[in-house]
Amino acid sequence: MKTVHDRIIDLRGNLITVKSKDVGLGELAKIDLKDGRSILSRTIRVEGELVTLQVFQNTRGISTNDRVTFLKRPMEAIFGENLLGRRLSGSGVPIDGGPQVVGEEISINTPSFNPVRRIIPREMVRTNIPMIDVFNTLVKSQKIPIFSIPGEPYNQLLMRIANQTDADVVVIGGMGLTFKEYQAFIDNAETSGSMNKTVMFAHRAIDPPVECILVPDMALACAERFAVMGKSVLVLLTDMTAFADALKEIAVTMDQVPSNRGYPGSLYSDLASRYEKAVMIEGSGSITIVAVTTMPGDDVTHPIPDNTGYITEGQFYLHGGKIDPFGSLSRLKQLVIGKVTREDHAELANTMIRLYAESKKAREREGMGFKLSKWDEQLLRYSHLFEKRMMELEVNLPIDEALNIGWKTLAECFNKDQVGIKQRLLDKFWPKG
Repeated sequence: MKTVHDRIIDLRGNLITVKSKDVGLGELAKIDLKDGRSILSRTIRVEGELVTLQVFQNTRGISTNDRVTFLKRPMEAIFGENLLGRRLSGSGVPIDGGPQVVGEEISINTPSFNPVRRIIPREMVRTNIPMIDVFNTLVKSQKIPIFSIPGEPYNQLLMRIANQTDADVVVIGGMGLTFKEYQAFIDNAETSGSMNKTVMFAHRAIDPPVECILVPDMALACAERFAVMGKSVLVLLTDMTAFADALKEIAVTMDQVPSNRGYPGSLYSDLASRYEKAVMIEGSGSITIVAVTTMPGDDVTHPIPDNTGYITEGQFYLHGGKIDPFGSLSRLKQLVIGKVTREDHAELANTMIRLYAESKKAREREGMGFKLSKWDEQLLRYSHLFEKRMMELEVNLPIDEALNIGWKTLAECFNKDQVGIKQRLLDKFWPKG
C-alpha cells in the first residue's frame, strides 16, 4: 500500500525530508505540486523516521505542504528490443522525441554477476585503432578507463570506438554533457550508421545530479540483459569524474563527513560496484566497459583516478590528442595476443614501443644541439612514421593490416639486424624487396 504524506519537514537544494515508516533505500516517491505537476524523487537516506529524498528536477515551486507519495518500488529501467537506437535521460525517460519505450521493467540496483559463473576472457574487442588493438589490446569483459584531462578529444575517441567496434551492442552513458557534446554523439551515430546497435543514456549539465548518478546504473542494467541474451556488449561511459562530483555534491548537501578532497568515503565502493558489472558469461554474452576519467589538474593521485586504478585492468592515457604508449596499459592483453591474433603480434608491438622510446632520447639530443649519429637519424625518421601511422586517432586499420604497416615501418627505417626480433619471425614477416 502506498504511503502518502502532506508535510515536508526540510527542503535543501535538490533534497527534501519527510517523516515516514517502512521506506527502503532507493524507493521512489512522487511529489504532487499545487500547480498540478508531479515530480519523481528517490530515497537516498533513512534515519529512523526521517527520510531524505533526492528530487529528479529543480525543486523550484515545491512547498512544504505538497503531497509526497511513496511508490513502494525502486528505480527501474525499461528493457526491450526496441531500446536500440533510442536516447533516454538518466531516469529512463525518452529525450529523442520518440514514443515511450515498451518492454520489461528491470531493477537497476542488482549486484554484479555471480563470480562462480564468470569465465576467463579469451576474446578480443576489435576497435581498428592501432594504439589499442596492437599495443594495448582490449579484451571482452575488461573494465578499463581512459585517463585524460578536460579539453582532450576523449569523447571523439569513444565515438571512434563505437563506430568501429565489432561488438553487437553499444551502450553509451553520458554524464555532465554540454549540449555540444550531447549533439556530437547524436550526429556521430547518425552519420556513421551505428545508431541501430546503439542505446544512449544521457545526463546533461543542466539536469539534476541524481540523474547523473543513475546513468551508469541504467546503462549497465540494460547491458546486462543484452549480455544474458548472448550479445557482446560494449559500454562507453563519459565522464566518471562528473559521476563522482555528483556523489560529492549530494554528500555535501546531506552534511556527510567528507573524505579525501571532499568526496564521500564510499567513493571506492561506488566506483567498483559499477565497474564490476564487466563480465564474460559462460555460454552467453559479455559486458566490456570503457570509461573516461578526466583528471583534475592532470593529477593521477586525485581520488577519482587513484581509486579507479585499483579497480580496473589497466588504462588508456590520452595525452596531446593521442593515446600515450608509455602511460597506457592493458593488463589482460596477454590473454589474446598471439592466441587470437597473429604469432608476430607480441614481439612486433614490444619492438616498436622500445624503438619509439629510444627515438624520444634522440629527439632530446637533437633539441640540445648535439651531433646526431646515423642511428639517431634512423630513430628520428622512425618516430615520425610511428606517430603518423599508429598514434593518430584518425587512423582506421584492422589488426592484421596494422601489424603489416608496423613491419613496413621498421623495414623503411632499419635493417633486419638492428631491430632485435627473432630470426624466425623476420624470415616470415619482414617485407620482401
